[in-house]
Amino acid sequence: MSKTHDHNNHKNEHDHNDHKANQNNHEQHDKHDDGHDHGSHDHTGHHEMMIRDFRKRFWVSLIITIPILLLSPMLQGLLGFEFVLFPNVDKYILFSLSTVVYFYGGWPFLSGLADELKNRQPGMMTLIAVAITVAWGYSTATTFGVEGSTFFWELATLIDIMLLGHWIEMKSVLGASRSLQQLVELMPSEAHLLKDGETRDIKVDQLNKDDLVLVRPGEKIPVDGEITEGESNINQSMVTGESQPVKKSKDDKVIGGTVNGNGSLKVRVGETGEDAYLSKVINMVKDAQSKKSKTQNLADRIAFWLTIIALTVGFGTLATWLIVGQPFVFALERMATVMVITCPHALGLAVPLVVAISTSMAAQNGLLIRNRTAFENSRKISVLVFDKTGTLTKGNFGVTRYGSLNEDFDDTQILRLAGSLEGKSEHPLAAGIMKKVKDEDIQTDEAQNFNAISGKGIEADVNGKKIKVVSPDFVKEKNIEIPDKAYKNEAETVVFVMEDDKLAGFIAMADEIREESYEAVKTLKNSGMKLYMITGDNERVAKSVSDELGLDGYFAEILPDQKLEKLKEFQQQGEFVAMTGDGINDAPALAAADVGIAVGSGTDVAAETADIILVNSNPNDIASLILFGKATYRKMIQNFIWATGYNVVAIPLAAGVLYTAGILISPAVGAILMSASTVIVAINAQFLKSKMNVNK
Repeated sequence: MSKTHDHNNHKNEHDHNDHKANQNNHEQHDKHDDGHDHGSHDHTGHHEMMIRDFRKRFWVSLIITIPILLLSPMLQGLLGFEFVLFPNVDKYILFSLSTVVYFYGGWPFLSGLADELKNRQPGMMTLIAVAITVAWGYSTATTFGVEGSTFFWELATLIDIMLLGHWIEMKSVLGASRSLQQLVELMPSEAHLLKDGETRDIKVDQLNKDDLVLVRPGEKIPVDGEITEGESNINQSMVTGESQPVKKSKDDKVIGGTVNGNGSLKVRVGETGEDAYLSKVINMVKDAQSKKSKTQNLADRIAFWLTIIALTVGFGTLATWLIVGQPFVFALERMATVMVITCPHALGLAVPLVVAISTSMAAQNGLLIRNRTAFENSRKISVLVFDKTGTLTKGNFGVTRYGSLNEDFDDTQILRLAGSLEGKSEHPLAAGIMKKVKDEDIQTDEAQNFNAISGKGIEADVNGKKIKVVSPDFVKEKNIEIPDKAYKNEAETVVFVMEDDKLAGFIAMADEIREESYEAVKTLKNSGMKLYMITGDNERVAKSVSDELGLDGYFAEILPDQKLEKLKEFQQQGEFVAMTGDGINDAPALAAADVGIAVGSGTDVAAETADIILVNSNPNDIASLILFGKATYRKMIQNFIWATGYNVVAIPLAAGVLYTAGILISPAVGAILMSASTVIVAINAQFLKSKMNVNK
């Protein structure tokens, strides 16, 4: 608090006079965790149902694959064994089993193909669907008369591996997904309606404008409205971000969902339903989530190009061989071989394995990744916007300093005297002082004749002495000079302890900056990011925190819709913006940011709208997140190179570019190359585990 500490303005932050004894429909396409939009995922249950579906399809397909492998002539020739169940009938059994795998195991990919084409975003699903359809279609043709070898075993193993990859991936990124339900739950469902001198409980949605409601101490305020009677300290921190409860009295406006302090209030109903403040916040979150760019993740972008290559080279191969006069059957086999080989098995595991390892490693280190695309994109962050209260600061109003201003008293005595009085008060500042008294294990004395000094503080008799805990204004009125050591910075509220009208000492209180914030800011600035703070708190406090941490700038007294606007301004300037926060007031901005990072100690609402959650509420973890995101991205790129690298050799050979030289890749050789790249990808993904340690 500033030296001019105006107690009558802000209705006296240390006014004890008021203390006489008397808390979607997910429209964001949650990216099906493989990067695809598969509708809205309202609940964790929906995710779990999909995981169960993939798991079931995988095991059923795997069991059917065993006889397919045994009956495949290509595999028999490759491994040098012969297995005949029924001569002349085996190929039809092979066809029947493979058809079951194609339609049952391949269904998620076939329906995914339809979704991707509908959204005009061909990706991994399209690539898989094209490969398995060509394999099944060509193999079916060869079963019923067309000359050539079948790809049934390729079809079955490809579907098995892709199902396994998707299952691993979905399981690894499954997090709590209760969405905006958390916001809705903040609103009380009932209110105490005052009518004809009587109080009765009714549903909030039955209230009308201008109704009178009673709000008892400690209850949530059910509606937006205006106080007609009573005064109390209202905790608005979760909605507006103000670090201190705000004193409200007659004619002051209150917001539904905020928490009443110790006084009873009568409130005239203002806005209800969709017009209420919290409802507007809910709608802002919905809008922001639905507009969040449908960035395709890395796997999809590479799969898109592989699909283009597969179709282009495949049909090009068919056309070329027909033009040079080769039989249609030969040209068709070359085309099918090219298109099946283009979809490498390793590609299906390249990302899921990295994702499974990175998400589990991140979770062990306090980072919960809910949106993989945002995690991949964390390497691109150019501007990081912090909320203040609860993110950079601890979010509770506590004692930062205390001390004696008189040689007759030691520092501990100051805290003991203040504690003796504050123990009888329920003021927000009193709670901070009493916590410090408890932490320091200080024994307080009995206070008698307790009295509130209107607008200035409190007084009582302790051990026969008249003790006061008062504002700077009270001290100045007594013409007592306050030593400079009582003040340190603008963010602190300072109260003074007096004994028999002698100045004894001071207690400074503030929402403390987290120790980790200093190091986090330094690390992030070194990585080239611009750091800003947006807070609902006042200008003076915001400037103090920003200056102390050395941020690039700050915006104070900002409401949720304004946070959203500030974020959009950065984005319009071409910045890639990350937002980190913990309150309801941060939810719309978290949803709209390119990367939304929620602090775990904050509200569930913030966590539900963010892409990544910091479990330990440690700002340092943001730096770890970005460094680890870069390492994960590099590992994915490496895996894609291994997964697709053999295509550079295999596709031209499969197409027959060296046919005249007698070199023509057979599907069997293609299979060996596939297996090798799959093993390499699996091993390479494991090396990611060492990367997390460098951030610790």
